[in-house]
Amino acid sequence: MQKKRFQKRIEDFVCEKCGAFVKGTGYTDHCPECLWSKHVDVNPGDREAECGGLMEPIGVEVKGGEYIIHYQCQKCGYKFRVKARPEDNFEEILKLVSKPLTS
Repeated sequence: MQKKRFQKRIEDFVCEKCGAFVKGTGYTDHCPECLWSKHVDVNPGDREAECGGLMEPIGVEVKGGEYIIHYQCQKCGYKFRVKARPEDNFEEILKLVSKPLTS
């Protein structure tokens, strides 16, 4: 049986990096204040990753007018990227634009 690639989960959380309270929407996968995330999923929403490390926002690319945030897990090195959301702190996104992305 093949697992779903995306599972919508509405979960509120407190950011482990900056302490902000984040109200989940079902698509919330990072803190909109500091942009940090947590390595909890294998596929979005499945909560099957055993790592649990903090995911550092390491850069941003612009594709089709959208900002794509790139992450790297500080614990295991896993890399992931996700579209920025309208509620994200745009000043933090701009700080990342100047960082060169490495593959």
